[in-house]
Amino acid sequence: MALSDATQFIKQVRLEVSKVTWPSRKETLVTTAMVFAMVFAAAIYFFVVDWVLQHIVRLVLGMWS
Repeated sequence: MALSDATQFIKQVRLEVSKVTWPSRKETLVTTAMVFAMVFAAAIYFFVVDWVLQHIVRLVLGMWS
């Protein structure tokens, strides 16, 4: 009984894998480029925000010292 279930499962897996639509090379490259661009933009944004907050904190702490 267990062997029959395993065989049926493998057949179903193969059937589902055959239905998968894989992206083209161009789609993959464009998506990868977009991810890198967004990561770069986020890194720049957080760098600028961190720099501004750092200067604000130094300004505030400098007032009381």
